[in-house]
Formats: sequence, structure tokens, C-alpha cells
Amino acid sequence: MEKAENSSLQEYFGKEHQLIRKAVREFVKKEILPNINEWEEACLFPRELYPKMADLGFLGIGYPEELGGTPGDLFMKIVYTEEMMRSGSAGLVAGIGSLDIALPPLVRHGTPEQKERFVKPVLAGKRIAALGITEPGGGSDVANIKTTAVLDGNDYIVNGSKTFITSGVRADQLTTAVRTGGEGYGGISFLVIESSTPGYAVGKKLQKTG
Repeated sequence: MEKAENSSLQEYFGKEHQLIRKAVREFVKKEILPNINEWEEACLFPRELYPKMADLGFLGIGYPEELGGTPGDLFMKIVYTEEMMRSGSAGLVAGIGSLDIALPPLVRHGTPEQKERFVKPVLAGKRIAALGITEPGGGSDVANIKTTAVLDGNDYIVNGSKTFITSGVRADQLTTAVRTGGEGYGGISFLVIESSTPGYAVGKKLQKTG
């Protein structure tokens, strides 16, 4: 039975997957494990991890090459995640991986200019991206998002709050669910809000990593 199972796995995990597995495992052993206890105590890991992982092609796994991504299928991402979890820190893995929930709407629906501005720098490890949906009192009930965005000339005036946002404290950009229309899902849009935007503020940091 074990031999049959291993044979079945080979259909999904080939030589390229094993090369990524080895590379990520070595990175975790060298760059993360010696420091993880200290980072967990501080509830923070260094930003320098992002460009290091980008240079090795880890951040961009599964994203288009023209955006700075690394060719790879779902199983490549599985291999990467399995090896990253050897760090023993789900918070670190989630924090590093916040781009995987923040970037897909941009990759799928963004203009070339938006991809150049908001996707490429993240995959290069130069910016941190987060997804802003959860709200105080409303959780992740997307249909009842209370944060509003009203068009004023060429700008949107946004009013609202988000909470429990992975990488939210240190994110350079937030793919933010806002209400631009009526009630329900149909009235929801995404805006990319940069942390340098006037009026943008980060509240109290929660006692967690990532």
C-alpha cells in the first residue's frame, strides 16, 4: 500500500517540486529556525525576510513571470507551505503569505498600470500587501461591509475600520473591501489603499505574529 501511495504522489510531485522543497527547507533551517523563538516573543519578524525570499523565487510561486512571478502549479505552493511550516510558526507563514490573499484580485482584474504599481513590487519583496475585509463587530461578513467609499472628483473618500488583518500593521498597501453601492454583495468594490494615504491610520497592534 505504501509503495502504491508513493507512486501516486509522484504524479503530482516531480523533480522541480523536490528542488523547491529542498531550497525552502534549507532557507528555513538557515534563516528562520535560529531566530524564530525571538521573533515569536516579539510578535514580529524582520522585513528583510521578504526580499530574501523574493530573490529565491519563493514569494512569486504561481504568479505570472511577466509580473516577477515564479512558474509553478498548486503542488509547488503546497511543497513551499509544507516546508515553511517547519519553522513552527503559523503566524510567520501567514504573515509572509498575506500577499496570496491581497494580490489575486489585482492579478485577475487589475489594469497593466495597477499591476506594475501594486503587484510587481510585492513579488520583489519591496512592499508588503494585505487584504482588508474583516471589520469590528461584523467579522468577515462581506455582504454587510460597513466601510464606505464615495467618489469625490478623481479620488475616493473612504470611511471605516478593519481589524484582525494579517500583515495589517506593517502593510504598505491594503486591498480593501469597501461599499461603493447598495446593500449586499453587489455593492462591494475593492480599493488598493496605500499606508501613506492621508487619513490612513493603524491602531493598536494585536498580540500576534503576522
